[in-house]
Amino acid sequence: MKKNNRRDFLRKSLLGASAAALMPVTLRSKSGNNFSGIPELPTRVMGRTGIRTPLLSFGTSGINDTGLIKTAYHSGIKVFFSATYYGEGNNERILGEGLRGLPRDSFILGTAVPADGLNTRSGLFTTPFDINAYIKKANACLSRFGMDHVDFFLFPYASKKETILNKNLLKALEELKIQGKTRFTGIASHGGTEEALKAAADSGFYDIAMISYNYKTANKEALDKAIEYATKSGMGVVAMKTASGVYNDKSGAAINVTAALKWVLQNENIASIVSGMTSIEQLQKNLAMLDNLKMTDQEKKELGTAAIENKFGLYCRQCSECLPQCPHNLDIPTIMRSYMYAYGYRDMKKAWYTLADAGLEGNPCSNCDICNVRCSAGFDVKGKISDISRLRNIPEDFLYSI
Repeated sequence: MKKNNRRDFLRKSLLGASAAALMPVTLRSKSGNNFSGIPELPTRVMGRTGIRTPLLSFGTSGINDTGLIKTAYHSGIKVFFSATYYGEGNNERILGEGLRGLPRDSFILGTAVPADGLNTRSGLFTTPFDINAYIKKANACLSRFGMDHVDFFLFPYASKKETILNKNLLKALEELKIQGKTRFTGIASHGGTEEALKAAADSGFYDIAMISYNYKTANKEALDKAIEYATKSGMGVVAMKTASGVYNDKSGAAINVTAALKWVLQNENIASIVSGMTSIEQLQKNLAMLDNLKMTDQEKKELGTAAIENKFGLYCRQCSECLPQCPHNLDIPTIMRSYMYAYGYRDMKKAWYTLADAGLEGNPCSNCDICNVRCSAGFDVKGKISDISRLRNIPEDFLYSI
């Protein structure tokens, strides 16, 4: 599709609240049906799945209603990701409602299903993996979506080889395939990603990996090699946390998100960006970015300056070096993710639920005169935990009025 045509489409339709004024562009589904009014976005192949995914996918953790989902679909986005822990499953209900009535073979749907007994700090199971319990959780996802199957079931918080290759986990995922509940399986990894990618690739079982990847990535060379290793094995790799937080610090100016997304797509082994868009304006801006992926000298300069001046800013590398240092055994990496969601993305709901996952109650740091934790990124860990812990004082039902 010509760039000026797509720009006209964006100008005419995205700034409105509905898809009524869509241009007469055609997208062909697997069954051969044509869906007029849907523009074709640039794509890359998602590994051995053979799926040609648009370079921009939708991570729906921040959605509150169905309107943005429908607009994204009619703008050419066809890959949508959720997770059972987004809004305690409510996110899956909203996404399912937003996709309801659309031809099932015209979009790709994925969700992340955590396993009971997984210690997200260590990446290891603390209790034996229960196949039946996991399948039950997966079936609950389908019920919330109102779908008979998803295209991807992802195992989240993947970091350790022995967990990723757990025989019972593989049996459960295989059974979901056999039952027709999912077409493909994959992992999602926030930390320990190099080990996770290699283990998943060597298994020959997992089809895709969703990983944190952005211009603030530490040990980029090692991670790029792991990504290449995975793609050569036939896996598709998609990237999340691609902007490392829209804001560099708690009260600072927004980063150049367009430049940050372009940076990710310079790596041709990344099949798609999973962007957590929450407004028509964000959707419009991200789609416009696809018109020209070449980074300008100014964009490179801005990202380079941001990386130097702010180091990691609000972005926690999830290296887990802090864990053995804390006498309270706090899940510091998860708490730091919550802080990033709150101040880097202004997503209080996701921050609240992430804190709940970390098991944080009150402010445990108030009991320590001196913090023994030394963050490799230079974070004031005690200060950040003391700050974000206040969020847990907000009742859950109040979140939907924020």
